[in-house]
Order: sequence, then C-alpha cells, then structure tokens
Amino acid sequence: MNIDGIPTRTLRADPARRTFEIIDQTRLPHALHWLPVATLAQAAHAIRAMQVRGAPLIGATAAYGLAVALSGQEGDDASDARLHEAAALLRSTRPTAVNLHWALARMENALRGLSTAERGTAAWAEAAAIAEEDVAQNAAIGRHGLDLLRRLPRRHGRVLNVMTHCNAGWLATVDHGTALSPVYAAHDAGLPVHVWVSETRPRNQGLLTAWELAQHGVPHTVVADNAAGILLRQGKVDAVIVGADRIAANGDVANKVGTYLKGLACADNGIPFYVAAPRSTLDFACPDGAGIPIEERDGDEFRLVHGLAEDGTPAVVRQLPAAQAVGNPAFDVTPARLVTAIVTERGACPASRDGLRTLYPETADD
Repeated sequence: MNIDGIPTRTLRADPARRTFEIIDQTRLPHALHWLPVATLAQAAHAIRAMQVRGAPLIGATAAYGLAVALSGQEGDDASDARLHEAAALLRSTRPTAVNLHWALARMENALRGLSTAERGTAAWAEAAAIAEEDVAQNAAIGRHGLDLLRRLPRRHGRVLNVMTHCNAGWLATVDHGTALSPVYAAHDAGLPVHVWVSETRPRNQGLLTAWELAQHGVPHTVVADNAAGILLRQGKVDAVIVGADRIAANGDVANKVGTYLKGLACADNGIPFYVAAPRSTLDFACPDGAGIPIEERDGDEFRLVHGLAEDGTPAVVRQLPAAQAVGNPAFDVTPARLVTAIVTERGACPASRDGLRTLYPETADD
C-alpha cells in the first residue's frame, strides 16, 4: 500500500544488521514512526503493547523476533534452550491471535532439525518466507473479495458502501490487508467505493483504518461504534467486511470486540457479513468458538484516552477514576450462522466445517 504515494510495507527486515523495523502503531494516526527491533524483549514488547496489531502482522513480527533471538545484536545463541525460551516468551504475548502460534510453530519446525551454526541464517530466511507468503495471500484475498463486491447490489447509486470494524487493512498485515484488501482492489480497479469505519474503542483501531485509507485515497467516513446499527438499518451499507484473529473449524469467528454486534445487525437487515482471513488464521484444531481464548486486557486502556492536546503534543486524559472496576475483553466470537462467507487466499466458502474443508481438503485429518 501507499504512504504519501510511496509503496510501503509495515515491516522492513535487515538481516545483515540482524534487526528489523516496524511502524509503531501506538503513535498513529498522529505520527508515523519507524521503530527498530533488535532484541527478543523488544519484539515481545511490540506485540504485547500493540505497537504491531493485526493477526497476520503479529505472526510475521513473532517470526522475525525469533530470528533476532537466535542471531541478533544480543549475540549468536541458537541452542535448543534459547529456541524454546524465545518461542515461549513470544507465544505468551497475545493469546487469541492464532497466527502468532502458527508462525512460531512453523519457525520451530523449520529450525529444530538444524545445527546451531545453521539456525541463525535459516531463521531469517524462514521469517522472510512467512512475510512474503502473507503478502501473496492477502493480495489473493483481495482478488477473491473483489469478485464478491462486484456482484453486490448498491443501495445508494453507483457507489458501493462497505463497513468494517477494527483494523484489518494494510497495517494489520505485511501488505494489502485482509478485510480491506478487496476494498483496495476495488478502488484500484475503478469501482467507486466508500468505507464506513467504526472507531473500535477502546483501542480505536478504526482511526488506523481511516489513516491508511486516506493514504491510499479511498473515500471513507469514521463513525462511533454505536452508530453502526442505524446505518445498517437505514440501508446505507451494502456489505460488512471484517478480519479475524482466529476462525474455528466450524466457521465461528473471533475478531475485535464489537464484531458480533455487527453480525447480528447484518442478519436482522439482510446485509452480507463477510470475514476475510488467510490460512494462518484458521484453527482446525479448535472445534468451535467456545474453545477460543478471549484476551482480557488492562483496564487502563478503557480508563484513559490517548490523543493530542490543543497545542499538538501527545496527551492522556483520564475518563474514569483509577479505582473504577472495568471490563476490557479484547475480542468476541461471531457464530458461523451469522457469517455470509469466509474469504481466503483460496477463494470464498460458507462459514462451516464442510465449507472450509472444501478449500483446505488437506486438513481433513487435523
């Protein structure tokens, strides 16, 4: 995708210097800041503190974090003990996004049979392969999703109105995005499209969606989360497209909290509700949504609001007393029955065990 018209990815690796860079998403949309990651601790912090967000990008960051741990600026220690220690730390950072665990398992499988002398170079190569596959898979999601968008009736003239939730765009992946990949494909193909962007409190990932849509020139409007229902009811939305952090074997979908409410509103108003995700987000070992762990995050994310003061400097405003009890679940689960289709790099399918098996027959024994 583009920043100021320049094609850019969210992650930049420099194996020669044994480091990589990420966009610090905690500073967006007010400042674009590239953050170097040169240690295992920095990689783990970037994931845990949501400097990187989005399941696919979390997975790629974890892969490079493991490469840094085995062959980085802290030294070359590619022993079995170091491999296990580093993978365990990275695995502990976020429980819900299965891409994290998938990427680490893939890295471990690729490295386990190698000598310690081979592991450092191999780790950087495997992390790069994971990142490149993410780019290719998300581009394919865009092509398959565009086919669905072209067939949708448009309730308000020639412009296609799409609603999304959280950030499942370019910033949530290495490139292209998942839910927004079809939107970018539509825009680039000349299909008039407008995006309704939910703010997605308390982390306000919708503001990141608005920032990247603006960078790419896609028309959009930010709305409060609670405004989604009336827009759907009024027929101002032609389809909802969201990403996912984990999809169970039966098609149940875990995504940023608030997604389930949009699924319910779509069902009540006859509006398609699509979920876009690559293979790494599918968890065939998890039978249904009840088995997906839901991360409970720090209450201060809800008690405090981050933004800019009137003079343009970063500011934090307290909206609740420090002692106020709050609940802060990061995700919810949308039942498969509410999902019109799941769009992957292999195409679109019904949100069901049989539908997913049709696209991924090799997982029949998983």
